[in-house]
Amino acid sequence: MEIISKRKIYFSFSAILVILSIFGLFTWGLNLGIDFTGGSLLEVEYTQKRPSIDKIKNELKDFNLGDINVQPIGEKGILLRFKNVDEETHQKILKKIAGETKIVEKKEGEEIKEKNKEGNLLIEKRFDSIGPVIGNELKEKTFYAIIIALIMIIVFIAWAFRHVSRPISSWKYGIIAIIALFHDILITMGVFAFLGKFYNTEVNAPFVAALLTILGYSVNDTIVIFDRVRENLKHYDYKFENTVNKSVNQNILRSFYTSLTTLLVLLSLYFFGGETTKNFVLALIIGVVIGTYSSIFLASPLLVVWEKINRK
Repeated sequence: MEIISKRKIYFSFSAILVILSIFGLFTWGLNLGIDFTGGSLLEVEYTQKRPSIDKIKNELKDFNLGDINVQPIGEKGILLRFKNVDEETHQKILKKIAGETKIVEKKEGEEIKEKNKEGNLLIEKRFDSIGPVIGNELKEKTFYAIIIALIMIIVFIAWAFRHVSRPISSWKYGIIAIIALFHDILITMGVFAFLGKFYNTEVNAPFVAALLTILGYSVNDTIVIFDRVRENLKHYDYKFENTVNKSVNQNILRSFYTSLTTLLVLLSLYFFGGETTKNFVLALIIGVVIGTYSSIFLASPLLVVWEKINRK
């Protein structure tokens, strides 16, 4: 299968996706959720039976609260985080999640025990405005951590490929792997910029975790192909393009099957899992697809392009 010789087609496709992603990010940006922007925090407790998280989220859909974070506390408590609301909306939210359950103020001791005889009660424990979970300091630390991780990836690949000096140096494998990673992350963020604009999809802390997961998945796939290139260089026939094309073909089915089995699990989680993990899983789905594509159709052809530049 001739892959490397058709590299201009793949480069053009990647360039279009990257340009669209940059356009979306600069024009609309990411639709940041309450983890980045802050919002309101509501803690309630049921005296008997607590509704399911999905049911609570469905009850609050009409309030336009953004990406609602519902966290169970103990056996009967719930902590809700959503965008800032006024007191009137706060009271409407309480009535909505209470349903037929009677709402009582936070009380202790015999009064609650006495009222509990009437049936299930909803006790409001607190309602506060909160700052962003992911503050500027954490954003800065995350940025530096990613930069350090990328540098370490280059160093590791350069060390692992230290015996490879021709036709291109070992450290260049690391640089190309990083280029592929930027490609994958940028496109994933671009897709979420479009989803945020047209479908009001928000990004929160799980999205950051998804991006870091994509980094690991994508670089692993790229290194596997590069490692096959290194093995085949032992029988180097003085045409680097043929060697890389052979290596890609030897690994393409392995990459495809690995990604397919991963996607089957992710798709199951997306369609049958809870609402709280949908955006996280969606980011992983996009990252796995783009990461597999870049390992085969971007990173490997870039090796050949760099070798041709060296010769010229």
